Amino acid sequence: MSTGFFPRTAVLAAALVALTAVGSAQAQALVGLTSSNQITRFNATTPGTSTSVAITGLLAGERFVGLDLRPSNNTIYGITFSNRIYTVNEFTGAATFVAAMSSAAVTGFQGWGIDFNPVADFAGTASLRLVGSGGGNFGVVTELTFRLHPVKDVFGGPMFFELADAAALLAYFRDFIADAPREYGGFPAFQIAPPLPFVPPERVGEPFIALVSCWTGSVAEGEQIIQGFRDVAAPVAEHVGVMPYPALNSAFDALVPAGLQHYWKAAFVTELTDEAIAAHVEHGSRVPVVNSTMHLYPVNGACHDVAADATAFGHRDAVFAPVIAGMWPDPADNQAHTAWVKDYYAAVAPHSQAGGYVNFASPDDQQRVADNYGAGYSRLREVKRRYDPTNLFHLNQNIVP
Repeated sequence: MSTGFFPRTAVLAAALVALTAVGSAQAQALVGLTSSNQITRFNATTPGTSTSVAITGLLAGERFVGLDLRPSNNTIYGITFSNRIYTVNEFTGAATFVAAMSSAAVTGFQGWGIDFNPVADFAGTASLRLVGSGGGNFGVVTELTFRLHPVKDVFGGPMFFELADAAALLAYFRDFIADAPREYGGFPAFQIAPPLPFVPPERVGEPFIALVSCWTGSVAEGEQIIQGFRDVAAPVAEHVGVMPYPALNSAFDALVPAGLQHYWKAAFVTELTDEAIAAHVEHGSRVPVVNSTMHLYPVNGACHDVAADATAFGHRDAVFAPVIAGMWPDPADNQAHTAWVKDYYAAVAPHSQAGGYVNFASPDDQQRVADNYGAGYSRLREVKRRYDPTNLFHLNQNIVP
């Protein structure tokens, strides 16, 4: 069964799937990588007829993560789960070793894909990008259309409060966000303070209850909104003010560099009870490293304007979507930090719905797929049976036909 195909005349990347036409535009031959580690070729106009050849030249037990065409030299490259780069002959399946990656970017056996950046490649920098799977039960996204709202500057930023104030802040946020103005977006989090200029040096590395806010209305109104949180507890540190929206949107990128270990759990909540808050305070306060966190995302506003059965998102009755995001740099810490995520989730699960947000799911969450997709799962299975009856797109939180 094929895990993906890629056209030679265009480069796409989505999960493990890429599409590329071989040879002339008239021929429209496609080359793909199968789940049995074979190269498959077929004509786009007659996809029922294909030829496959076994890949040779790899180490014993080695398999490709994915393949893509390098535009500048018209050669297919692949990366294996052993973090080794090869070129591949699409006709014979012969793989030729090129180089070992300097760091183990491929970790675990979740979905990965590779993608040559054509602009960088033709500029001489040969940018080969590694992308992780975000799902994709029904196909490959090749185009997105957004309905945008013009926003230049916003008012907001992060605030850090003492853990002793966590329960009061979470309770206040629960009540505030229920009917908050739609100009406000924000979420509470448990976070170790990174070494930022506004954090007192002696408090760097300590865990806090944090709040990230974004206000798109007037600054005066935004000040009133933020002051409500200050009235509950005095911040230890904050960086709140007027800033370009992209600056706030990218403020935490440095906490998640490439190469981290990941283990996440997620839930949906219809009521953030006092008991749930107590569980969050107990386990969120134990956040192990600066990269790990818990974000308590509100599900409200425009999301609740849409009928529960109108789209594939099946949890419009939820009011919060907590995500326990375990991320850390050293594989030696896998067991300890995974245990933090599991223990945290076990504590909040009794106060949550059965499912969680699909994009936050871990590879061992396959048994939760029906709950994760929620009310729309049966309809999604019908679509899957119609458009992907052989489960071609299966390297994801899989909806089995």
